[in-house]
Amino acid sequence: MLFEGTAWAQAAAATPADNPSFVQQLLTGPGPIMALVVAVMYFLVFRPQNKKAQEQAKMLSGLKRNDEVVTTGGIIGRIQETGEKVITLEIAPNIRVRVERSQIASISNYKASAKKDDK
Repeated sequence: MLFEGTAWAQAAAATPADNPSFVQQLLTGPGPIMALVVAVMYFLVFRPQNKKAQEQAKMLSGLKRNDEVVTTGGIIGRIQETGEKVITLEIAPNIRVRVERSQIASISNYKASAKKDDK
């Protein structure tokens, strides 16, 4: 009987201010913070990564003969033959290397800068 009276006293002491509504619990709980973290991660990490992957895929699909490219290994060469998965690069006169299309990092800027330096 000792505990039963205590329980009633605790229940009677509760006021509406002590029992926040469902909306107040949602706003003050961990939910909004977690949603904010997910939104920040999306805009700072996932969205730029997807955008860059789309640009890379567009660049790879637009490669053509005589484009000067840089591979992920740092080799600079001119495209001689293109295939669906393999590209043949000429890295020096009469020296050709076959690389996978996915290993092309970018179209080279070195050709334009070398001509400016020669003048």
